[in-house]
Amino acid sequence: MAVNGMKPTERIDYDPIEGRRPLRLPGGAKVAVWLIVNIEEWSDTEPMPRTVLTPPAGGVPSPDVPNWSWHEYGNRVGFWRMLRVIDRHRIPAALAVNGSAVAAYPQITEAALSRRWEFLGHGFSQKNMQKVPDERRDIRSTGDAIAAATGKAPRGWLGPGLTETWETPDLLVEEGYEYVCDWVLDDQPTQLRTRTDAIVNVPYTQECNDVAMMLIQHHTADEYRQRATDQFDQLLADARADDSARVMALVVHPYIMGAPHRLKYLDLALEHIRGHDEAAFCTGEQIHDWYTTQCTAPATDLGSTADVSG
Repeated sequence: MAVNGMKPTERIDYDPIEGRRPLRLPGGAKVAVWLIVNIEEWSDTEPMPRTVLTPPAGGVPSPDVPNWSWHEYGNRVGFWRMLRVIDRHRIPAALAVNGSAVAAYPQITEAALSRRWEFLGHGFSQKNMQKVPDERRDIRSTGDAIAAATGKAPRGWLGPGLTETWETPDLLVEEGYEYVCDWVLDDQPTQLRTRTDAIVNVPYTQECNDVAMMLIQHHTADEYRQRATDQFDQLLADARADDSARVMALVVHPYIMGAPHRLKYLDLALEHIRGHDEAAFCTGEQIHDWYTTQCTAPATDLGSTADVSG
């Protein structure tokens, strides 16, 4: 198979967390926590990205009313239910949004803007990046849609379903993105090589992710709280053990965690984490800026660089 781009092992060297230069968060914090809310627009004329209900006779129906409606419920109802929980906890959030969804759901865009959430590019439409006819145009159109609505180009990118082609990191840098979240391989930010400049990889999660838990592994709703609190406790213990900060992501989709029977478990997870002074809630761009400042700071200045909550 011909590969038009770098292989994963060519983009990043093996670098175990043991023995690294310590990373220090300000104010004595040990874990930078960021909450990512995924907002997607599903085409009503194409196969659904995910399904909750299979048709009685199998196949891929069109229109797929039950599965399209399942997702649409999240944007019509689930998001707003979830928003009340996030507001109550007074934490920042990042909106990973399809470029097409920015205009399709203007009230969601405005709600995120009014709260000064970060906007991340999440593909122009919700489909595998390998299936996008022109990847550069898709990446650029996503950024243009976000910039038109917010007045600011997105700095971060999250591929739909974490999908990439062999060229995705190269194209992201060339289109002005500064960080990506697709490479879930570390508890600290890392750097990926591209054919031009490096791009920062900010830790995301496949474990504290409602898609994996509820749709793929078929756990009950309380698994989200249990897994999130256990994950935070272990990352905090790790950070204390070697005096080096960790990053933790919490991932939610309104059509999953915004369902009535699940939401309270997100609320309980956030309450547990907020009960620790060593947790710092951030956005992805704040984590990026803190990390890059740490990388350039002299070793003697590590305890006082970069306000991650900026």
